[in-house]
Amino acid sequence: MADGLDGAVSADVSNVDSSSIDSSRVTYLKDYQPPAFLIETTDLSFDLQTDKTIVHSRLAIRKNPKATSDILELDGDGLQLQSIAINGKPLDESAYQLHDSGLCLSDLPKKFVLEIESVIDPAKNLTLEGLYLSDGMYCTQCEAEGFRRITYYLDRPDVMSVFTTKITADAAAYPVLLSNGNLVDSGECDDGRHWALWSDPFKKPAYLFALVAGNLQSVDDSFTTMSGRNVALKIYVETKDLDKCDHAMQSLKK
Repeated sequence: MADGLDGAVSADVSNVDSSSIDSSRVTYLKDYQPPAFLIETTDLSFDLQTDKTIVHSRLAIRKNPKATSDILELDGDGLQLQSIAINGKPLDESAYQLHDSGLCLSDLPKKFVLEIESVIDPAKNLTLEGLYLSDGMYCTQCEAEGFRRITYYLDRPDVMSVFTTKITADAAAYPVLLSNGNLVDSGECDDGRHWALWSDPFKKPAYLFALVAGNLQSVDDSFTTMSGRNVALKIYVETKDLDKCDHAMQSLKK
C-alpha cells in the first residue's frame, strides 16, 4: 500500500450466488447518453455492526451542462433505504420514486447536496459484489457495477468524484480499517469500537472504490521519490502471508 489501498484480498467463493450474475445484459456504445448530473464530492460513512452495516452518503451534485435530462437516476441494488435529504431538508416518499434498480429524483436545483442513509447486510451478500463479509473480513468488489450494492449512486465510469470515507467498527475484531487514498485521522470510541478517516484527493469513478476491515498485518517500507519526497509503503496481508511479501514490496519500489 502506497499512501492508500491498492491490492486484492482472497475470498471464499464456494457460496457465491451465481443466479444473481446477469451475463446476458449488454451495453452498446451507440446507446450512450451523458449523465444528467455529476458528483463533485462523495463523503461516505460506514458503521460496521454485527447484523448490518449502516451507510451514510453525502454527495455534492451539480447539473451536467452537456445533458438534456433533468432527472437524477441513481443506481441501487439490494439496499434498504432509510432516509433522503436535499440541502439538509428531509424528503418524504412522494418526492422520489424507488424501484428495484435504484431511485429517481426530479425538480432538482442546478447544485445541491444529497444525503442518503441506507442499510446493507454484508454477511448475507453472496454475490461477491459491493461490500461483503468473507472469512471474518469485510471486503469490497465494485468493478464493474458493484458500488450500487453499497449505496445509491451514479454507478457509471464517466462520473468522477473525490471520495472521503469514514469506517467505524469493533476494534478487537477489525483492528485494521482501510480505504482509498490517505489516512487523515483515526480515533477510539467509548464502546470498544474505533474509526478511521480516509481521503482520496484524486477523482475516480465508483468502480475503483475499495474498503477492507479485518485482522491484518502489514509489511512496511519507504521510498524516496526523485523530488525528495518520502513515501510510506505498506502491504497489508493476513499473518500467515507475511513471509510472502518481499517480492511484492521490491516490485512496488521498482
